[in-house]
Amino acid sequence: MKKLDVLSLSTPVGTLTLFAEDGAIVALDWGQGMDAPKKSSSAALTLAAQKLTDYFKTGKLDTTGLKLAPSGTAFQKHVWQEMQKIKAGHHKTYGDIAAKLNSGPRAVGGACAANPIPILIPCHRVIGANGRPGNYSGGDGAETKQFLLRLEGLAT
Repeated sequence: MKKLDVLSLSTPVGTLTLFAEDGAIVALDWGQGMDAPKKSSSAALTLAAQKLTDYFKTGKLDTTGLKLAPSGTAFQKHVWQEMQKIKAGHHKTYGDIAAKLNSGPRAVGGACAANPIPILIPCHRVIGANGRPGNYSGGDGAETKQFLLRLEGLAT
């Protein structure tokens, strides 16, 4: 049986709770996790929390050394892999990713909405063809997405 580790941290976008299994980050949720500690013996959670803390201080997200293991369909995982290639301060449109994967923008949007590890898998960097940020499933929705884009130096 896999061991689930949990850690919560306070951030400018609210309390985030990280989840890890077998040394890999599997989810990030908004809100305080049930009985989630503020410290953890899990090296994966401690590292992810430090990287998020640094991100909110600098606007630069470095996921080096993090093992991310999101659960999803093969298509979703392909979309999430493409999102991880988008560097902080840059963005792609749903259509850009759809074209690369021989799919449609709505399917990419659905995969973005299903992303179990937002911020670390930066779905906030995927925007509409019209240049508008679009929807976001985390925090306060579009407001949170705009905050993250501004943090990275992108006007919204």
